Amino acid sequence: MMSYCQTVTNLRNYISHNPPGATFVLCLLTLAISLIYLSSYSYPHNLPNPDIKDWNNLLSSLSEFDLCGTVNSSSPVQLSSTPVPLMDQENDKITSVNLTKSPRPVTVLHRRVPLTVSSEGGLLKNTGLLTSLTASQLRLGDKEIVNLTLHILSDISNYSCLTISAPTDILPKSPLPPECPASEKTKSTISVEASNQPQMSSQTCYSLHFEKDPTLAVMLTLEEKDVAVRHLLEVSLCLLSICILLCLAASFTHSNRHHNSYQNGLNLQNEPLIGS
Repeated sequence: MMSYCQTVTNLRNYISHNPPGATFVLCLLTLAISLIYLSSYSYPHNLPNPDIKDWNNLLSSLSEFDLCGTVNSSSPVQLSSTPVPLMDQENDKITSVNLTKSPRPVTVLHRRVPLTVSSEGGLLKNTGLLTSLTASQLRLGDKEIVNLTLHILSDISNYSCLTISAPTDILPKSPLPPECPASEKTKSTISVEASNQPQMSSQTCYSLHFEKDPTLAVMLTLEEKDVAVRHLLEVSLCLLSICILLCLAASFTHSNRHHNSYQNGLNLQNEPLIGS
């Protein structure tokens, strides 16, 4: 009991004389407790899989852009069956050559997504906004072209119909959004450019607003959660072990220093005074 009290006293003295070391140990202890709490929280709750890009990621990336009208988009044009990418002729030639050399399957989807459109100049009802982005801008891939048409319908809703045309292998593999009826396709489109930079006041720009839909997220499976929880517990136990070792080392080190200083004091008292 006396040795335990002495150890606690030594540790308390070490903390009071070494605030940086005590703060470091406290941070490690807090992190270990947080990981233990996170592991206990993970079992009864569904957690999204951060390694898989789902439709929420795609729509969130798209909502970061403003769709602004181009010079030649003063009047709507008829909607073609396959949207044409808004790239210059040189890029079109390079793309066509690449597709000729190594054709990739393309998927066209017409889905109901949680995106809404707003504009200071008002919206044109029953009109589609046609644009093209690269897969890297949508955080889906590299330089692949993704054609998008966002349909502005007459009814007011928190959802919009999105027609997307892209290589099959870069589209999210998560549960697909529900299909939009064919009747909700607009008959005319306006060519717009996607930009995340401030535009001229004379341009008509459309802002996109996205609301995350839990049904479009990919959740961790039970096996994946078991692996994640096991790793969290292993790291937390390792941190707790480090904290215990540091506390023991600090208490014994301070005890030895205190003992040495005490012995030195006794030796000085026992030395005879010269000339006494």
